[in-house]
Amino acid sequence: METSNTIKELTERRSVRVYEDRAITTEQKEAIIQAAMEAPTAGNQQLYTILDITDGKLKDMLAETCDHQPFIAKAQMALIFCADCQKWYDAFEAGGCSPRRPRTGDLMLAVTDAAIAAQNAVTAAWSLGIGSCYIGDIMERCETHRELLRLPDYVFPAVMVVFGYPTRQQMERKKPDRCQQKHIVHENGYRRMDRKELRQMLAKECESRDFDSWIQAFCERKYNSDFSREMSRSVEEYLKAFR
Repeated sequence: METSNTIKELTERRSVRVYEDRAITTEQKEAIIQAAMEAPTAGNQQLYTILDITDGKLKDMLAETCDHQPFIAKAQMALIFCADCQKWYDAFEAGGCSPRRPRTGDLMLAVTDAAIAAQNAVTAAWSLGIGSCYIGDIMERCETHRELLRLPDYVFPAVMVVFGYPTRQQMERKKPDRCQQKHIVHENGYRRMDRKELRQMLAKECESRDFDSWIQAFCERKYNSDFSREMSRSVEEYLKAFR
């Protein structure tokens, strides 16, 4: 089967953390943001607000608060996709409705909307030769980021993406292999994998070392890490507003 340009770009796209000193034009930025806004959305509500971070000092602060990642400050463009349950709540009140307070389900729907919009932006940018990197750490230190970005009660910083032209080294860097479809796609219902299949699924990650030592190191570096625990704590604290 002949592969379309879109599928080819989706397959080749990889995270870019080192950028050329080359500006993204106003027209390119507008095209990327417009592509984000054309994303699928629940009930055409666009349950997100996009923050365009143009203040250099603010970007420097985000580079520190988002787990001390200096490349964020060097990116040519930074967008934060906020899950926004506030604007519709305000619109309902403005129209004389008696809206219930947003609940966790509303937030989850808004987070989905925000993530889909972000992926549209990432795909559009790559088609223009512009790289990007998701910054999940925007959810970490949620209280700090909500204050820094002046977010009202029902707005959550769900996704941050930074953009820039990739260096040659970044373009030549091998994209990490993904898992095989048979381990990711389950037909008609969830199929819990046994230890043997889980080891097969992750064999690509530990070719140069045994599975047990790799998975233990990965667990401590990612899942049991301080930043992961802090992310869970801060999000759980924020969710109290939706109960």
